[in-house]
Amino acid sequence: MEIIAEIGQNFNGDLESAFRMIIAAKENGADVAKFQLYNAKELFTKEGNPWYEYNCKTELSYNDVKKLKQVCDDNNIEFMASAFDSERVDWLEDINVSRYKLASRSINDNVLIDKILKTEKLFFISLGMWDNIQFPEIKSNNVRYLYCISKYPTPFEDLKLSKVDFKSYHGFSDHTLGITASCAALSRGAKVVEKHFTLDTKMYGPDHICSMTPNELLRLSVFRDELNLSL
Repeated sequence: MEIIAEIGQNFNGDLESAFRMIIAAKENGADVAKFQLYNAKELFTKEGNPWYEYNCKTELSYNDVKKLKQVCDDNNIEFMASAFDSERVDWLEDINVSRYKLASRSINDNVLIDKILKTEKLFFISLGMWDNIQFPEIKSNNVRYLYCISKYPTPFEDLKLSKVDFKSYHGFSDHTLGITASCAALSRGAKVVEKHFTLDTKMYGPDHICSMTPNELLRLSVFRDELNLSL
C-alpha cells in the first residue's frame, strides 16, 4: 500500500517551501511526493477564474523540476508529477521519473495519453471526470486507474466507497476533508492512496482545505502499516 503526498500547487510558488514539504512528506510516511507540471496560461482560463494569478505563480520551470527531483532523491522519496502537455512529459523523461500520473481533467487528452504511453512506464489515471460506466479503452498493461470524485472538498456521502471494486480500481485519489476516506479505501483494498498535502490547511490556495497535514499524513501512514500487519 502506497501513499502519494500530492504537493501540487500547495507550495504556493515558493520553491523553498516545496523542498520543506518534500522532507515533511518523507518524515511522515509518504512513499511519493507529487507535483503538477503545466503551462499556466495555456491550461487555465483567466476569465471567471479567481485563482488565475495563483495558478501562474505556481508554474514550475524545467530547472525547478530538476531541483525538486534532486531533493526527492536526496531524501529517498519518489518524485512523481502530473504532466499536462507533451513538452513536460519530455522534461520528466529527461530526469528519469519511474511513473506518471494523469489528472482527471486530462482524461480526454489523447495526444498527452499517447505520449505518456510511449514511455512504457507505469501510468496512474484518475477518473474523477470520466462519466462513462466502463473504463477508458486504453490498450496498455501499464495503466492503473484511481477512483476519484472531482469535488473540492468531496462530501463523504458522495464517495459511495462500499460500491467501489478495488480489484478493478488500483487506488483512490482523495479530496475529502481529513483522512477517514483514505483509511476506508485502504481497508477496502486500495493499493494506492493519493491525497493533497499541506503544511497548513488555512493557507491561501484552492487545494489546502482538502489536504492532509503532516500530522494527518503520519496517522494515515501508521494506519496503513498497522493494516498491513493485520492483514
